[in-house]
Amino acid sequence: MARPNKLREIWQAGGWATNGWLSIPSSYSAELMAHQGWDSLTIDMQHGVVDYQAAVTMLQAISTTDVVPMARVPWNDPALIMKMLDAGAYAIVCPMISTRAEAEAFVGACRYPPNGYRSLGPNRALLYGGADYAQHANKTIVTLAMIETKAGIENLEAIAETPGLDGLYIGPSDLSLALGLPPQVDPTDPRAVETIARIVATAKKKGLVTGMFTGSPEQAARCAAQGIQLCTIMNDARILSTAAKAVVAAARNAAPAKKADGGGYV
Repeated sequence: MARPNKLREIWQAGGWATNGWLSIPSSYSAELMAHQGWDSLTIDMQHGVVDYQAAVTMLQAISTTDVVPMARVPWNDPALIMKMLDAGAYAIVCPMISTRAEAEAFVGACRYPPNGYRSLGPNRALLYGGADYAQHANKTIVTLAMIETKAGIENLEAIAETPGLDGLYIGPSDLSLALGLPPQVDPTDPRAVETIARIVATAKKKGLVTGMFTGSPEQAARCAAQGIQLCTIMNDARILSTAAKAVVAAARNAAPAKKADGGGYV
């Protein structure tokens, strides 16, 4: 029996999902992240330092849990999209979608005929999704188009009407750049705030979910309250560096003060 996509179950119940972001090319760090309670984890092949072979091992590590495995591909490239799906990714985030035609090409690569043009060969996906994976894949796989370009903002309505598209994903930094603003993970400029609200409203009107990258748990909570149903919270590298910095600072603050001459402790 095919493995269900828990993200769809969360959204159908009216909830929002916590999504982790993996930029470190390590199955061990992916496994550690998978055991921390996330609803889903996204392997970042665009701005992370992850190649295809590392991504496969990370998918295997995530499979030690019931966390939904996702991937952000580096571009709207059908070949890599199909390979990541065959490797067992249950959702694809595609960057820089600017037109309805680009959105259709993206969705088509994720769906078997007659809904798309995905080639049949779900090697590892059969192990992860079940022997009848191919029969249910079109309804299981989640497709998220990133809205983060000037053209994407202008063509928002048309993109959102793409058959088979499940959601819109907001890249706040590139979105800010597209609006002529400095890049911000947590935008405060009224133009960016209004545009994000319009994306969320458009998705809701079209029956789509909305996802967004956030820079803190507090921002993720605000986004969830705004109606965003997939809230990415930082990434593994940022979480690691932030925690490590805090540990070092705490140790130094707790340690006895050094003598001025460096000859020992007071």
